[in-house]
Amino acid sequence: MLLTRLSARRLPAGWPATLPSVRHLSEHGLEFTAPVSFLVGENGSGKSTVMEAIADVCGVNSEGGKAGTRYASTGPATPLGEVVDADLTTTGLRLLHGPRTKRRAFFLRAETLFNLGQNVSGRYGFWEEDLTEQSHGEGFFTVLERMVTGPGLYLMDEPEAALSFHSCVRLVGLMARVADEGGQIICSTHSPILTSLPGAQIIELGDHGTRITEWENLQLVDHWRRFLAKPDFYLRYALDTATDAD
Repeated sequence: MLLTRLSARRLPAGWPATLPSVRHLSEHGLEFTAPVSFLVGENGSGKSTVMEAIADVCGVNSEGGKAGTRYASTGPATPLGEVVDADLTTTGLRLLHGPRTKRRAFFLRAETLFNLGQNVSGRYGFWEEDLTEQSHGEGFFTVLERMVTGPGLYLMDEPEAALSFHSCVRLVGLMARVADEGGQIICSTHSPILTSLPGAQIIELGDHGTRITEWENLQLVDHWRRFLAKPDFYLRYALDTATDAD
């Protein structure tokens, strides 16, 4: 483990302090108890906001990228990133805040990955392949296999965005391997496949704030089960709404 707890000295003014998950973080902190932790919740629940804050406090560009590099300006910290503190283990301090060239952290953000690739593909310490010559999913795995390996902190924001069912299963295997190698992964996701990783910590964000839960109790797992069993029950409302709009 590298990062064991996230806390906030105070709430930022305005947004994102209005998010229940951010208020809960300020009041209670957020503990990480397993080598792989998932943040799960509906759109707007604060998953990406928390991920960006973790990146800020751990010295990684919150737009995505690698710790200890100079290829792009990190810019100002995010509003939550300005007020959070991280409890790091001895290994975490060494790998995240030690000599710049020896820092081991990477943040994969689905929405910015290919912009990042235009800047760093082919550079030392990154990947040789040109991501524009690969499919979306192939490009994601090129980056994951090159950058997420061995001891280090690996942040992922919705990595399943470009991945097929089989690629998601493949990513579960990669996560398990990295955990065995001494790495720590914190991942925000909507995927019931990724969150099924045995032994992973699952943190659910919502109107309740944040809470630790089990895979079989996740609302997203329940929704997928119900949808696959009877998709017409879910689609009826959406299709009726579309018809009414016409």
